[in-house]
Amino acid sequence: MEVAEDIASETFQVAMQAWGIEGLPPNPVGWLYNTAKNKAKNHLHRDAIFREKVMPALEENPFSLNDEIDLSPQNINDSQLQMMFAVCHPAISRESQIGLALRILCGFGIDEIATAFVSNKVTINKRLFRAKEKLRDENIRIELPAPLEIDQRLDQVLMTIYLLFNEGYYSVSQNKTLRKDLCLEAMRLCSMLIENEATNKPRVNALLALMCFHASRFDARISSSGAVVLYEEQDANLWNLDLISKGGYFLKMAAQGETLSKYHLEAGIAAWHTQHPDSIEKWSQILALYDQLLEIEFSPIAALNRTYALAKTKGEHIAIAEAEKLDLHDNHFFHGLLGELYEHIDKAKSVQHFLNALDLAKTKADKQAIRKRMAR
Repeated sequence: MEVAEDIASETFQVAMQAWGIEGLPPNPVGWLYNTAKNKAKNHLHRDAIFREKVMPALEENPFSLNDEIDLSPQNINDSQLQMMFAVCHPAISRESQIGLALRILCGFGIDEIATAFVSNKVTINKRLFRAKEKLRDENIRIELPAPLEIDQRLDQVLMTIYLLFNEGYYSVSQNKTLRKDLCLEAMRLCSMLIENEATNKPRVNALLALMCFHASRFDARISSSGAVVLYEEQDANLWNLDLISKGGYFLKMAAQGETLSKYHLEAGIAAWHTQHPDSIEKWSQILALYDQLLEIEFSPIAALNRTYALAKTKGEHIAIAEAEKLDLHDNHFFHGLLGELYEHIDKAKSVQHFLNALDLAKTKADKQAIRKRMAR
């Protein structure tokens, strides 16, 4: 009974935090029951590990309960930062870094991680086991790197947080609550870096600004039926003004220093996407930022996104020519964009690209969005 009460209390605490940011879910009672169920499963799993592994180890190596443990908020925060740098060690693969971060730093269960990666429990358990073995074999210590190393290692940590956010924002999972949780956890981890003087760097602020701007449009991106809503069709009234304001604050903080990172430029692009309505100035600024971004770090997807801004400023014909140079024929976004660009130029080509996009799309939400565009 006591355990059940604790789980219920934790569930309501999570609800207060999540609903305060995201608003009330469509089915609050179902949300509470589902969250409580997952917490109960995690509790039983941890309890079994404690009885089978921890207790026997404690009996072999007893310690004094009178030993002082620093449980101050500052020490807890520092400990999590140390663990963050440990699990984001370059000796571990990117997927394993994200998995360990979800498991150890965010408290996600194996089932939730498997859902996030569209995988299964066996695969995730093996991946986490190998990652932990690697940490042990490499004798990686749980500590903040030396001041001279922090800058170098920080990039790895930021990339892990960036990918963790992307797992939620562009997730193929249909679990809407889990997708938001992934994004919120990435933002929480980035906030911890900002709160520490040694890791509060301009590019860290730029990454948090980027995530705030993207998260501000989270609810507008998915319709009530679960379909992806195109940017130009989003209801701006659903955008979270508080997150947009926070994004602006962190982007301003990121302006200190002389280094321009990809996070600065992506945050700038995301910031302009929160400006409503459309204008030539808006899309010209977005296009210029994409040009800078591609100079710093070329990405075929960033180049593809640039062609949308190019169409808005210089017309569909020029954008089509640029898009077709990328030759991303195995990507459904590529065909979806060309379907849009050909809409008023060549109906047959437009429909064919939408059909190609439909074949390549992996999620039900993406397929619904493509069918809607074809019907139009």
